[in-house]
Amino acid sequence: MINIGEIQKLKIKRFTSVGAFLNEDKVEDEDILLPKAQIPEGAKVDDEVEVMVYRDSKDRIIATTNKPKITLGELGHLMVVSSSKIGHFLDWGLEKDLFMPFAETVGHVEKGKTYLVGVYLDKSKRLCATMKVKDMLSTESPYKENDRAKGTIYSINRDFGAFVAVDDKYDGLIHKRELLGVYEVGEIVEVRINKVLEDGKLDLSLRDRGYIQMDDDINIITDKLKANGGKLNLNDKSSPDKIRNELQISKSGFKRAIGRMYRDGIINITDNGIEFKDK
Repeated sequence: MINIGEIQKLKIKRFTSVGAFLNEDKVEDEDILLPKAQIPEGAKVDDEVEVMVYRDSKDRIIATTNKPKITLGELGHLMVVSSSKIGHFLDWGLEKDLFMPFAETVGHVEKGKTYLVGVYLDKSKRLCATMKVKDMLSTESPYKENDRAKGTIYSINRDFGAFVAVDDKYDGLIHKRELLGVYEVGEIVEVRINKVLEDGKLDLSLRDRGYIQMDDDINIITDKLKANGGKLNLNDKSSPDKIRNELQISKSGFKRAIGRMYRDGIINITDNGIEFKDK
């Protein structure tokens, strides 16, 4: 069977003035046109040609020897090259751009930006792109606790956090308590694997393990103290939101950091906040 959206090898059955018509050994479908300009030099009847099958701008099933950046069921980063009243068009390396309906977008999409998308067949058997990639991600990753990886944020939910396609293949979640700072769909992030859940999904963190992250948090607090004349109106009684807004770190991370800074004789902790110790 000739499959739309897949790279496959087909045989040249006959030549015409417009190109070569291709099919399989066991003919189950109508012959598919390979345009004349794409016929390999010296090709003859019964030669095999590796092609991608898709629908052209006139909705005809056609073959091409050009290779798309992603095929049916695959995920990849594609750039938006234009928009219409019904959706966006993405550059995927073929003569006809890949269409992405508005209903398949997540968040705000802009021309010239690149987004993680998957390729699917719509009800009319046309190849389309979607940013709703969750069902296309695997839960069978090679990762274990404390491994490092990169991923693409494919969705953000205020109640849960940021959903990440780790390696653009595996499903993971950064919990909302870990989302310190501003993040958006399409952003590539470095993550640490907190835990591999029973269903295979990955529990992720943007924060390093405590003993490593503490050094970074101390540097953030020190820089903030220097910028504020050696004093900061935050202490262990401050609210998590206030600490997060001021420093972009969690309250637990803040408490660990100032605890060590106090023990090392760097700061005093007062009812009003923290301050550098006089030397």
